[in-house]
Amino acid sequence: MENQGVTPGPYRATKLWNEVTARFRAGMPLRKHRQHLRQHGRCFTASEAADWLWALLRSDGHFGPEVTREQAVQLLRKFLKNHVIEDVKGRWGSEALEDNGQLFRFPETSPLKSVPHHHPELRKSNLENMSKEKESIFKLRPLSRRTPKKHVYQETTENIRSEIGDENKENPVEKREISQEDIEEIWRHIILMHLQTILGTPSLEEVLDPTQVIPQYIIYNMANTSKHGVVVLQNKADDLPHWVLSAMKCLANWPRSNDLSQSTYAGFERDVFRTIADYFLDLPEPLLTFEYYELFVNILGLLQPHLERVAINALQICCLLLPPPNRRKLQLLMRMISRMSQNVDMPKLHDVMGTRSLMIQTFSRCVLCCAEEVDLDELLATRLVSFLMDHHQEILQVPSHLQAAVEKHLDYLRKGHITYPGDELIAALPTYSYCKQISTQEFDEQKVSTSQVAVAELLENIIKDKRLPLKEKKKKLKQFQKEYPAIYQARFPTTESEATVFGDKPTIKQPMLILRKPKFRSLRY
Repeated sequence: MENQGVTPGPYRATKLWNEVTARFRAGMPLRKHRQHLRQHGRCFTASEAADWLWALLRSDGHFGPEVTREQAVQLLRKFLKNHVIEDVKGRWGSEALEDNGQLFRFPETSPLKSVPHHHPELRKSNLENMSKEKESIFKLRPLSRRTPKKHVYQETTENIRSEIGDENKENPVEKREISQEDIEEIWRHIILMHLQTILGTPSLEEVLDPTQVIPQYIIYNMANTSKHGVVVLQNKADDLPHWVLSAMKCLANWPRSNDLSQSTYAGFERDVFRTIADYFLDLPEPLLTFEYYELFVNILGLLQPHLERVAINALQICCLLLPPPNRRKLQLLMRMISRMSQNVDMPKLHDVMGTRSLMIQTFSRCVLCCAEEVDLDELLATRLVSFLMDHHQEILQVPSHLQAAVEKHLDYLRKGHITYPGDELIAALPTYSYCKQISTQEFDEQKVSTSQVAVAELLENIIKDKRLPLKEKKKKLKQFQKEYPAIYQARFPTTESEATVFGDKPTIKQPMLILRKPKFRSLRY
């Protein structure tokens, strides 16, 4: 079943709902059924629908193979409640559907939900506010970087150079002091720029409000970490309660961390797990917070085999936006459930489900959900938590390339203006542009080129990551070469250029040059 795809943007969960319902109506086989001595045409049983929908969801990249049959049945119940389907007597509006031989059919009315639209004046006002905010930092009118030709620049490069040159004649170059406000605004700019590049969207304004990017959180999450990369909180009142931390440590290291001096009993580990689950499920909002729901739902579109590295890079940045207490809880939770799901010595915690499925089904809703109930919340959260479990070490580590990008921008600010700034200063200025409508073909072509830029940037990040062990770096580069051979070949056209990444290695080991054959004295007399 081919995945049709949903374009990035606001209300993506609603768009996904419409896509799933449309594919279900178009593909679900209909035939005659007999029930209570009466024959019904063009209908299906609940079990048949569950079989077909379950296969559809598992093969769809937005939901993935972690979807259970029970979740497929639950979605069918929501279909009945929202009049996507009705029973053969025309009844709907409840969730009275079981996985059995009950007969259902499709109504004649369209089941698609309407997608709200942002008011254009609000988007314009938002862009103008961002522009004014940045002008106070860079002392220049907004200037777009080199972007696809769909952007119409407010001013040309020549006009900017002329303006800067006139200004510098009156004001000689001086090194300026960088305020904390300057640093925070540059962090916001770098985060928005990187996310827009990775997601390949013309704009982030309908997915992420710039005011939701809080630089203080990002700086704290990068600077205050333990040796394992977990956020360390200065205010212990924001941390997990001691009894929850002890319980999580107990299960994460089972059975090594279990204090043998403390008496246990049959089902002890189940009670400990239930205690942890109750705490996280009682949190007032999910760990990824309500305000970032649209952002993370849009990233779900990247969870495809050929876009795995891009998805990791995007999630790595997005998880830096979280309040430090949330990021710490997410890190500890992912470490625990990942270890538990891989622990062959872990006792069975559920009569039916395996440990991995139990972890995903239990904690999905406390990681991601919408403030207003969305019909696909559970399925979307399941997909994201499954991916986080498998890649949490990379996703929740501190990305060094962001710090380097910020330092580069700060360096330009410290130096002040130069007479002819050229490409270097232009590249350091904020990315703001005014867009015009383009054709679908142009957008698709530019989307591909933007994605290639993001993948090339990912390759550079792997090459320049000094914290990455050499063995791991070789492994990642080999995987990258397999996935993106053209981009890899452009970066390393020869074996000599590839060797510079790992350092020069002599073809003959030095000790071999001075080896001499030992002399043996004859044993004869």
